[in-house]
Amino acid sequence: MNLPPRLRRALVRLRRDLLFAAAGLLPHGVPPLLFCWALFHVADILGPGTTFGTLGLPVPVTLLVLSAYGLTEAQRWRFRTLCGMDLPRLRFREAKRQFAYNWLIGPLFGVLELLLLAVLAVALTAATSLLWVEMLGWQWRVNHMGVWTWAGYATVVGLLILAAVPALAGGLVRLENVVARAVLYVSRSEELERRVEDLTASRAGAVDAADAERRRIERDLHDGAQQRLVALALNLGLAKVTLDLPPEARQVVDEAHRQAKEAIEELNSLVRGLHPAVLDELGLDAALSGLAARAPLPVRLRTDLPERAAPAVEAVAYFVVSEALNNVAKHAEATRADVTVTRLGEILRVVIADDGVGGADPSGGSGLKGLAQRVRSVDGAFRMSSPAGGPTMMTVELPCTT
Repeated sequence: MNLPPRLRRALVRLRRDLLFAAAGLLPHGVPPLLFCWALFHVADILGPGTTFGTLGLPVPVTLLVLSAYGLTEAQRWRFRTLCGMDLPRLRFREAKRQFAYNWLIGPLFGVLELLLLAVLAVALTAATSLLWVEMLGWQWRVNHMGVWTWAGYATVVGLLILAAVPALAGGLVRLENVVARAVLYVSRSEELERRVEDLTASRAGAVDAADAERRRIERDLHDGAQQRLVALALNLGLAKVTLDLPPEARQVVDEAHRQAKEAIEELNSLVRGLHPAVLDELGLDAALSGLAARAPLPVRLRTDLPERAAPAVEAVAYFVVSEALNNVAKHAEATRADVTVTRLGEILRVVIADDGVGGADPSGGSGLKGLAQRVRSVDGAFRMSSPAGGPTMMTVELPCTT
């Protein structure tokens, strides 16, 4: 049977509204039943004679408290499935709103839903009154001829009420949606707070994933390309010692041997810059000591680290010191550098200073800007002072709880 599109949409909407009202009877009816159960035990306690109401009272009270949270989840499913409205998951600290909705507002809606379904049942019964009379038998209808008149009136009234049911059901559903959004929906400030927490968690996951990827690359380079270069350098060294080569061939082998050793050294520097193994094994102090020893200029390192920070924080601190010393060696024309790393409570403070020409601008080059972004990836603070003529001082503060 092909129905007109408008009628089909109206029937689909009516079906959804009635299912929504029927699905609300159980979650809206549970708190009143638990209240009655608790009141029964209270009356039992206050009544004459010896009773066991005192022992039984905690059960409905506990279920009443727990229902405020469980019924909120049921309401979230109901609104999401039947109305397409996604209510946020409320936390325990937002219990006041859950109690208000499930204990006070919900039962009122339960009464309205029950009345709506009762009106629908009565209207359907009245609208089919003529059919009920027809089923009573011929002899009874002959003896009660006036029943046809009353059945006709009831049918008309039933049809009128049925015509009003879609509007009543739609109004009730819209009212519940408005109230639920006002009571069970988070405020703008709470929504922003949750978004900040979600973004912080996702950013921490991205930082951890990037750090894990750097470790994988370091491991692959160390176990793959570096080992092949070492084997190549050994073979070339053996060829120089054991083979009787012409001067031209020996010169080519010597040059290849030298370039292989230089490639190994460059690869070692690259691997250490990605993520040095000593940072995981011995901590930030040992890793920075090795970094200062390999620096192309004198570096005075001072550390005060009573305990280790999170791996991501240590990796950022190491990267900052490594890049800063490289920048000092390339651009500062400095004769020495000072690196101070201290932990003050939950803050890891890194200070890099040099006696160079100064004039470094964090907003002008990609290197310093990358350092600042790396620091901010773990909620750190980056400050730099570099007047023309020097000295230059870079200060980084990293939260150890990241």
